[in-house]
Amino acid sequence: MLLRTDPFRELDRLTQQFLNTTGTWSRPAPMPLDAYRVGDEYVICFDLPGVHPEAIDTDVERNMVTVKAERRPRQEGEGIKRELSERPLGVFSRQVMLSDTLDPAGITADYDAGVLTLKIPVAERAKRRRIEISHSGSCKQIPA
Repeated sequence: MLLRTDPFRELDRLTQQFLNTTGTWSRPAPMPLDAYRVGDEYVICFDLPGVHPEAIDTDVERNMVTVKAERRPRQEGEGIKRELSERPLGVFSRQVMLSDTLDPAGITADYDAGVLTLKIPVAERAKRRRIEISHSGSCKQIPA
């Protein structure tokens, strides 16, 4: 189970849109993600289009996964004048709190086509297991 940690994300997005601050570099902007379970692991996919793999920093401390990335403007040559710039630039950051049923030590990461994919295994102690029942005959019915 994954726990969301940013209840004001939509409010921040609306404020940025209203104040037209999407291009500033002042504070980290959130990145969209999808999360789902496949068998015995959770998968989290972060959208990071246009971000170079070396500009992505992912770490885990206790049960908190932090992903930070930076998208810089493209180098413009002589005589090139930017007419429109809608793609957000700067630092992007997202934290996801993992439940105790997941194993943060087993996280793997892959980056392909602008999507960072983290795979987080379910902890052994949280996996479903069958409990064998033995019959010892030590518990007897009490007569009525």
